[in-house]
Amino acid sequence: MPKRLKVDVDVFPRMSKAFQWVETGGEKEDGWSREKASSSSHAKSDVRTESSTPSSSDEDLAASKTDGFKVGEKKTVEEYAKLDQNDESLNRWKASLGITNSPALPVDPKDTRRCVIHSLALEVAGRPDITIDLSVPGALQSLKSKPFSIKEGSKFRMKATFKVQHDVLSGLKYIQVVKRKGIRVSKDEEMLGSYAPNTQEKPIHEKKFAEDEAPSGMIARGHYEAVSRFADDDDNDHLRFEWSFDITKDWK
Repeated sequence: MPKRLKVDVDVFPRMSKAFQWVETGGEKEDGWSREKASSSSHAKSDVRTESSTPSSSDEDLAASKTDGFKVGEKKTVEEYAKLDQNDESLNRWKASLGITNSPALPVDPKDTRRCVIHSLALEVAGRPDITIDLSVPGALQSLKSKPFSIKEGSKFRMKATFKVQHDVLSGLKYIQVVKRKGIRVSKDEEMLGSYAPNTQEKPIHEKKFAEDEAPSGMIARGHYEAVSRFADDDDNDHLRFEWSFDITKDWK
């Protein structure tokens, strides 16, 4: 699921220098490193490095930090609901989180997970979605052993469905590192937002990632391996997995 199958697997437009560096065995004429930050609702950051570590470490998958940012005081859903009930702007903000009068979904008290990722999907215009149902046994393991193919130059986006339970989830984000032949060619981070626990009115959350474009050309084609994680403002892991994909000349 390359891009954030992205599996948002970060596939990675504008990476020609990185691919050339890998293909020539490290004979680069100049250094290549790029960082991009965006304050949009699909805030993403890209880092091109020349790391040669074959496996993605915790440092590779570390979320970006904003100077001066501090995680706010934690409150329960009930506390948020009672907060300044006559403040219209605050009420709109609470509604955007999903804090409503709808009854909460029943939760197994033994299930301590705050966020449960149900499925990951790759959307490509004019083609059926490639969907991974994570409730199926072995689904995560198959992501690495059975790479999926993405046609070079195609535009796609990732989509995740998930459930939040117990309390408000603050700052859910998706982080992924992609490598080719052991060289890190891409790091991508996308902010997904904050969410209240799901209710009977809204039993599931769905989030579509920003559109991406697969690289093109003979040098870009080939096999890639990635490690991805879903984390929150407190840097708690909600899902971490490895997967692989191939950039091909045509769809397979």
